[in-house]
Amino acid sequence: MTIHPTISADDEGQEVPGLRDLTHGWLAAVGEDPEREGLLKTPHRVAKAWGFLTAGYHKSLQDAAGDAVFEADGSEMVIVKDIEFYSMCEHHMLPFYGRAHIAYIPDGKILGLSKFARIVDLYSRRLQVQERITTQIADAVSELLDPRGVAVLMEGVHLCMAMRGVQKQNSSTTTSAMRGLFKSDARTRAEFMSAVQGTLRSR
Repeated sequence: MTIHPTISADDEGQEVPGLRDLTHGWLAAVGEDPEREGLLKTPHRVAKAWGFLTAGYHKSLQDAAGDAVFEADGSEMVIVKDIEFYSMCEHHMLPFYGRAHIAYIPDGKILGLSKFARIVDLYSRRLQVQERITTQIADAVSELLDPRGVAVLMEGVHLCMAMRGVQKQNSSTTTSAMRGLFKSDARTRAEFMSAVQGTLRSR
């Protein structure tokens, strides 16, 4: 079974304490005038935006999953594809974004489908690297469901490569984490990769 989830936006987020003053100083440091009309409210906006972008620090896996773990029969592969993610690179504090694909093979428990998007948000809304998010999602699904196998594939575009440094606008990064049958059984792994291959080719 393959699902393409619809993701609704959360609230804008709470203002990060102290970030107004830091932003004011940052604007001055790069040569701007923080007191000009267009920038007067920028420190407040930045403080609220970063509250949203780093909300994952203030939530737990239990918050993301809620009460949506259910007892269920069946052992067929479940794939949730094309979960959008947005994160901030911990090295340059520039955005990276893309899509996550998650699969698992149940062993008596299933998870409400919308919760996979919330798990992705839980770990992406922090200062991150893509490799770590991929592993954290796989470990989270394993912890919640103790399934027979978990697979996570993430594709990301990193603005720290596109806007600065090597300035390669068309490059992308793919990371994966395999657990259980997806790691030990080549046919299971191939079934998952085949299911997401069309998505990969369409990017």
